[in-house]
Amino acid sequence: QVQLVESGGGLVQPGGSLRLSCAGSGSIFNVMGWYRQAPGKERELVGSFTSGGIPNYANSVKGRFTISRDYATNTVYLQMNSLKPEDTAVYYCYARQAVTNAAYWGQGTRVTVSS
Repeated sequence: QVQLVESGGGLVQPGGSLRLSCAGSGSIFNVMGWYRQAPGKERELVGSFTSGGIPNYANSVKGRFTISRDYATNTVYLQMNSLKPEDTAVYYCYARQAVTNAAYWGQGTRVTVSS
């Protein structure tokens, strides 16, 4: 059974930092990354690792967020620095299975940036 378990969300002041983690199990994933969905908005890509191992980011987070991946533990991380109120959203881990190309989502972790 494929599972993606996220952790690390919470409340942080503008300018602060948070680190999200997503541990995958039950499969080998060729793509792992993060999406987010703010209230009243569509889900959008934050950043991901493609099968080639090269990270890509949304323009809105470039230079502030860093995605990394531990292939040994099937874990993907999102280091978020210089957080802004507009980063407030539910963050979802995303993974694509290597063999079937099926997509999976985590349950979501809420990030609130507010003073």
